[in-house]
Amino acid sequence: MAKSHVKKGDEIVVIAGSAKGRRGTVTKVLPAKEFVIVEGNDERSKTQEDRARLVKPVLHYLRKSQQNPQGGVLWLEGPVHISNVMKADEFERRRTKKSAKS
Repeated sequence: MAKSHVKKGDEIVVIAGSAKGRRGTVTKVLPAKEFVIVEGNDERSKTQEDRARLVKPVLHYLRKSQQNPQGGVLWLEGPVHISNVMKADEFERRRTKKSAKS
């Protein structure tokens, strides 16, 4: 397991992949698989209408049980590979540096 450039609680920006441009905070780091779970800045909501607030939404199906007799569907935060994220302050620094050159 290599040392990671992000830690739990860091503000990050997704720089590649399907969630490119999204911002959030790291809620969990999975070093063995080199993934991070990112929570969006907006208030979390698992309903289908508000799934755009999630950084990388993933469907999770619930089985029928006593607590949930109908079953159901949840929208959860999906993992993002650690190479596809950058700390927000580093991202802003590079962005201002690039705009100053032009």
